[in-house]
Amino acid sequence: MLVNEKIAIDHGLKADEYKKICELLKRIPNLTELGIFSAMWNEHCSYKSSRLHLKKLPTSGKKVIQGPGENAGVIDIEDGDAIVFKIESHNHPSFIEPYQGAATGVGGIMRDVFTMGARPIANLNSIHFGSPQHKKTKNLLRGVVHGIGGYGNCMGVPTIAGQTSFDSSYNGNILVNAMTLGLVKKNKIFYSKAAGLNKPVIYVGSKTGRDGIHGASMASASFDEKIEEKKPTVQVGDPFTEKLLLEACLELMAGDSIIAIQDMGAAGLTSSSIEMASKGNLGIEINLNKVPCRESKMTPYEIMLSESQERMLIVLENGKEEMAKKIFDKWNLDFAVIGKTTNSKNIELFFNNEQVANIPDTTGKFK
Repeated sequence: MLVNEKIAIDHGLKADEYKKICELLKRIPNLTELGIFSAMWNEHCSYKSSRLHLKKLPTSGKKVIQGPGENAGVIDIEDGDAIVFKIESHNHPSFIEPYQGAATGVGGIMRDVFTMGARPIANLNSIHFGSPQHKKTKNLLRGVVHGIGGYGNCMGVPTIAGQTSFDSSYNGNILVNAMTLGLVKKNKIFYSKAAGLNKPVIYVGSKTGRDGIHGASMASASFDEKIEEKKPTVQVGDPFTEKLLLEACLELMAGDSIIAIQDMGAAGLTSSSIEMASKGNLGIEINLNKVPCRESKMTPYEIMLSESQERMLIVLENGKEEMAKKIFDKWNLDFAVIGKTTNSKNIELFFNNEQVANIPDTTGKFK
């Protein structure tokens, strides 16, 4: 289905952004393509309004191994070791659904940390709520605290420090900031930059469902009286599955078969595939019929925008597929070869033997 400006605006895009999309594609996008643009061009994924200010922060130094631009930051602590750390806010999801919003915030940053090859060793948080007398505060506080602690405890990662405050300025939206630290050997750090042509693109972890669709767009939007309608955009976490995924990934990382690895976080399969390809100046071709789904008759639009948790995308060396599959089979996780790297510099999606999307690298093109 081809779309128009109104549908684009309903997806959180502006009129000038829709015009820019048409110029980049040299045609009108279909619904799947529009959904991909709406996911990649929102504030949560692209920082289009805040990047100007974020660039002012210090991000380099003698001990900095990895600054902004990867799944997590890495600091050298000497003796061949490094600390990997990630901080992320999950404010909107936690205000809508406090337990799952906070839990998936913690789960997401733990995946970002072990995606870099590190074993998570500690969680921290800084959480801020409205007035204690506000009608929502007690429920929000209970849900967020249980969500943060519950996910970390199930993973076996302790919460070692936290900060909590209350102020009426947070009555309309709380702040939920989570942090994870991980330990890694400096010579075993993994990155998300794809490399090489015709390398297998692998999907691992949980199956894809309809939860969390438009989650990144929701996290970028302003709230109104229809806030309850946004609950289906909040992801549902499963820390026990993530524990299996952690151990499977670290086992695979002990070898030399991984070229690139990326957590499927905000915008799911969309952001992970596009970011890996863009960093490597490559294209990626994906057969969506091969993506493991837990719900029937999922459309390409739904598969690409789902933010189902506990999933990873990996680019492997050729010939390593069977070895890797055995590891994920052992941990009772899905493993599927869903595509390959190409030299097109486009993301090309196929479904039922038809091309359903063909988008060039649009990183930063909204400016």
